[in-house]
Order: sequence, then C-alpha cells, then structure tokens
Amino acid sequence: MTDDLTREVPLVPEQSALLFIDVQNFSAHRDGGEFRQLSKESQQGDYAAYFDHLEKELIPKLQRLQAGFRAAGIEVMYTTIESLTKDGRDRSLDYKITGFNVPKGAWDGKVIDAIAPGDDEIVLPKTSSSVFVSTHIDYILRNLGVRQLVLCGLLTDQCVESAVRDACDLGYLVTLVTDGCATVTRERHENSLRAIRGYCRQTTVDALLAEIAGSSSRFGT
Repeated sequence: MTDDLTREVPLVPEQSALLFIDVQNFSAHRDGGEFRQLSKESQQGDYAAYFDHLEKELIPKLQRLQAGFRAAGIEVMYTTIESLTKDGRDRSLDYKITGFNVPKGAWDGKVIDAIAPGDDEIVLPKTSSSVFVSTHIDYILRNLGVRQLVLCGLLTDQCVESAVRDACDLGYLVTLVTDGCATVTRERHENSLRAIRGYCRQTTVDALLAEIAGSSSRFGT
C-alpha cells in the first residue's frame, strides 16, 4: 500500500455517477406519507423548518446538480423508498416495524417533480435504509464503469449515511454533497457529516459543479 492514497480525488466524468437518495413525494413533499400522521405540534416545529429548508434551499441546489451533471454527460440515478408489492410484504423487518410502506406504483414513491428523472435515467426502488442492501445498484454501477459515486438527498443521518458507508466498503470513491442533503434538524445533519467524514470526500454544490465543469473541458465532453 502506498502513502499517497486519498479520497480527495476529483471526479472523472466517465467513471462517475450522481445518485439522488429518497427525494420523493413520501419524504420531500408536505403531503407525503411520512408526515400524514404528525401532530400539529410536529408540523409547526422541526418539520416546518425542514420543509422550509427543502423548498427554499435544498431543492434548488439539487436542480442545479442535476442540470450540471447532465450537461457534463455524467450518469444521473435515483433511488426511492417503494415496495415491490402493494401490501409491502417484501419490506425489510426494520421498515415493517417503523411502519414504512410505499406501495408499488404509489404517488409517494415518485421522485418529486422538481427533479423528475429523464426518460433514460435509472430509478431504483428500495425497501431498506441502504440502497446497496435492497437493490442491485452495485451490479449496475459496475456495469456502467462507475468508480466514483456522488451522493445527495434525504435523510443525511439515515439513508444517505447508510449509502455512504456501504459504498465505501464496496470499493467506491464516495463524494458527499454536504449542502445537497438534509435531515429534520441542522444539528442532526452536522452530527452525521462529522460521523461519516472518514468514509467520503465532502464538498459543496458550488465546488462540485465547478469541478465537473473543469473536468468536462479537460476531457472534451
């Protein structure tokens, strides 16, 4: 092993992919299924601030990421919480205990309109916190020649963090977009970023877009 190994590696467009995690109606829309049973106190407390952040800050940044990666010719992918069955019998035990069931084909399982997938972009339904556990994404990424995986979405300290750890263990160079993900409170978000710093490169939307613009120029894409 050499001493110059590092996670701080700029993206190579043809070896990279951007993955949006759970930016779907269920968890990113005020009428989503994750929030229908909330008390008025919760709706007016932490979750009011959460949605305010999503609508005013996060979603516009995700739109910029999506447009920038598409323009650079980099694969854009999505994963959403959605069962393979209507009654959710295929869900993980954790999701059954939690009470999460997004039936196959339901509105809750759709990526939000603001970053709707293109006709030829891959969307993977999952029934576990980590997309690497309940989908064949590892197989797909390897078929695509992806070695560098960029992650963003919801929630930072749950499904995003799980994906970061698993992708790292499977041998991918992971870039986490720090202002391209969110969770219910800012404190939880920051705690998660600190906890997974050793597993990934962490950067911002602006820095990443500048990086891929430069890479695209160098690689002629």
